[in-house]
Amino acid sequence: MLNQLKFLALKNLFVKNYTRMWPFFRPYRWMALLGVALTMVVGASDGAMVGFLGLFINKITDKPLTAKLELVRPMIDWLNSFDSKQFAMAIPYMIVSFVFVIGCITYASNCINSWVGNRVTMDIKKRLYQKLLSMNAMYFDTNSSGNVLFRFNTDAEAASSGLIDNLKMFLTRLSTSLALIAAMIAVSWKLSSIALVVLVFVFLPLGIARKHMKRIMSKSIASITGVITAYNETFAGNKTIAAYNLQEPQTRKFNTLVDGVFKFAVKMVRNTNWLSPCMHFISAIGIALVVGFGGNMIVHDVISVGAFFTFGTAMIMLYTPLKGIGNNFVSLQYSFMAIERLHEILDLKPQIEDANDAIKLQGVHNIIEFHGVCFEYRPNAPILKNITLSAKVGEMVALVGNSGGGKTTVVNLLPRFYEIKSGSIRIDGTDIRKFTLHSLRQQIGVVFQDNFLFSGTIRENVMLGNPNADEEAVYRALKHAHLSEFIANLEKGIDTEIGERGILLSGGQKQRIAIARAFLKNAPILILDEATSALDNKSEAVVQAAINDLMKGRTVFVIAHRLSTVQNADKIIVLNQGEIVEEGKHQILLEKKGVYASLHQAQFKSQTTTHNP
Repeated sequence: MLNQLKFLALKNLFVKNYTRMWPFFRPYRWMALLGVALTMVVGASDGAMVGFLGLFINKITDKPLTAKLELVRPMIDWLNSFDSKQFAMAIPYMIVSFVFVIGCITYASNCINSWVGNRVTMDIKKRLYQKLLSMNAMYFDTNSSGNVLFRFNTDAEAASSGLIDNLKMFLTRLSTSLALIAAMIAVSWKLSSIALVVLVFVFLPLGIARKHMKRIMSKSIASITGVITAYNETFAGNKTIAAYNLQEPQTRKFNTLVDGVFKFAVKMVRNTNWLSPCMHFISAIGIALVVGFGGNMIVHDVISVGAFFTFGTAMIMLYTPLKGIGNNFVSLQYSFMAIERLHEILDLKPQIEDANDAIKLQGVHNIIEFHGVCFEYRPNAPILKNITLSAKVGEMVALVGNSGGGKTTVVNLLPRFYEIKSGSIRIDGTDIRKFTLHSLRQQIGVVFQDNFLFSGTIRENVMLGNPNADEEAVYRALKHAHLSEFIANLEKGIDTEIGERGILLSGGQKQRIAIARAFLKNAPILILDEATSALDNKSEAVVQAAINDLMKGRTVFVIAHRLSTVQNADKIIVLNQGEIVEEGKHQILLEKKGVYASLHQAQFKSQTTTHNP
């Protein structure tokens, strides 16, 4: 009963995973079915070959051929029309012709199955990438790059290619097994009964091994994602590694990760490679029993030598692939785990998405308000506490305070990069959660402290702000961003390649390209997140001039490290440990002699010390 339950569980897992993948195969179902049919023909050819060899032995020993099935009687009668010598002469030609035809079918089957598998893989990757783009910032905050790369790329390969390969293997062996079993039963149902009873026991070890495999695979995959993350971090942080001479500690860290992958690989081998020897032993018992009973049947003239040869060959061919099924079973489990992880991702619901009755934000006409906003990245660890502030259209609101006070978090809530815990954020009196995400973010331009540039040209990166912009608008944005002179000195001008993440540009040039992008977007709301804090004085002066142009006529939220850049703000909000502690204009806050005045005084002294050593 227990073994029956294990078999049913395995069967249900098999059916469940293939059912999950059916939507991806549906568009190519006719090609897939053709591939399946050809695969089964190839599999059945082994049984046909064995049966034919049995007929050959009987024929050349001058024993008339008989047929138990009416379906094959015409072929048997045709073969009986040849004498033994003619039959022996014709056999080589028949074998070569048969193998040639099967070879052509095998080639066609492989081509069709490969085409279907690759098409499905590409479709899965497209779906996964769409899902990745829909995920909110919190997902990326809590998942490593290695985990994302493995689950969104490697799992797609393993799920589809593994599925095709395993299905092909399964159908080939199924059709081969059915053909061989039919050949065996046609010879002797008594010997077939012995062989098939033993065959049932061959599959019992699989249920024992399966429960250990999933746990080991999960840990192995975690180690592999750690290795991928290490490669990514080494690529992105190569200068930091060189500057701090981190080669040795990074090597130790990487070696530990790789040793972990090795440990789980060895553990997998140790826990699964006993399957094949075990199946070899069980198969040997079956062969021994059949040889013993079959020999006795030959002695008593119950079965001919040719028939026993046919039966023995069919049984060995049936058992041989099954003895190595343990190794295929590991591959099958990897594929099934990839499918499960794949559907875990596809079933994920973004925390931030459009409401069912979401409306389009047509513009900002009056005021932007935060009412009692509270937020936390992790449960019971508040980052913002009861934030209430407002910005009228055309105003500049500056957020200042010590690091970790929540300034960046406040501005990240306006375009809904994160969802608030309580309170509300409103534009012209309407909660931003009632607007579609696309229309909300279309009204907001953002210039970060470390702006991400994509591999490609300057033109391509600037036009991300407005893909439909004409040439005149692009060059106007570049001029406002103070990039015209820089671009004029480039051999390819605006079509110059900037490398991955803009590696071929200086920090100031990157910032100005981001500013040009924001100019081209021409959004009524602008967020500047410490856009000049990482620049030297010369670069800062140029970038600040570009920012001043960008802010004109817009509602601006500025996060400022250098207080000198926000002295003219309409409103300065001072944040400390997630709470607003002061609010007002620059001069009024200085006169209060509170937190802002202390920050200003400390920064002024620091600047004085820097300039007057």
